[in-house]
Amino acid sequence: MGEISPVVASISTGIARRAAGYTAELDDSERLESDMLNTLDDQVEAVLTQLEEAVAQRPPSRQRHGGLTFRHLYAAARSPVPDEEGWRVPSALPAALIAAEVEFRGPLRLSARRQALLAEVYERLGEQLIGTGLPFHAALSYRRAESLYRMNEDIQGEDRCGLKLARAATVALPPGWRRWAGQASNILCGHGYRPFRLLCWVAAQLVVFTALGVLIGGPSTAETVYMSVTSFLNPLGLGDTAGMHAAVRPMYAVESWAGTVSMSVFFALLVRKWFRT
Repeated sequence: MGEISPVVASISTGIARRAAGYTAELDDSERLESDMLNTLDDQVEAVLTQLEEAVAQRPPSRQRHGGLTFRHLYAAARSPVPDEEGWRVPSALPAALIAAEVEFRGPLRLSARRQALLAEVYERLGEQLIGTGLPFHAALSYRRAESLYRMNEDIQGEDRCGLKLARAATVALPPGWRRWAGQASNILCGHGYRPFRLLCWVAAQLVVFTALGVLIGGPSTAETVYMSVTSFLNPLGLGDTAGMHAAVRPMYAVESWAGTVSMSVFFALLVRKWFRT
């Protein structure tokens, strides 16, 4: 992993102490998780001040080894050891998040290689934080990872973290229609990042409308299938539905509207994905 300089070791000790205090407050506090992010920002700012003063006197060894400054804290967060206090969230995770924020916002320049390494750290932290029931903290991690991947022109990484960010943001919503809408968006199209999922929704609509057409009393089953598929892409006229049950006409009208909306959304998301690859 490489030798840790005395300056980085001292700052890392301060991060660990601040992370322990933050974890204790996070575990006992009745404050909302979103409000706790302000406290996290205060901790980051305090460490940044300490780091800037240290860098002004003597740059840490990061410039020589070419890796991340707090790589030892990130390594500890990979398999965090439970704290003696029994906190539900291991303090190694907030410590790694504070360190990553310091590295992301700090005075030392991030090269393309370091951006990629830090993006991976943020992405992994996001997965661990969402698993410990901290969706707002996870969303912060994914937002940072998405930004770093974008700066590195890694479209796949950016989209991957964008999807994870949208999912974390949905989990962070209070119960209600907004969360339901977010969950529906995730199921139907992966929040816009998985447009081909909509084809399953299209197939389900075709099956439902075809079954309704048969039950209501249309012509033969083969003709009903043909008319359902045709109506989904092109509205039927009065002549096309002549001689059928009266309920068939509004059903095919609804199907046409559903088909127009579904296919429009599908192609819009597909074009967006094509132009980003």
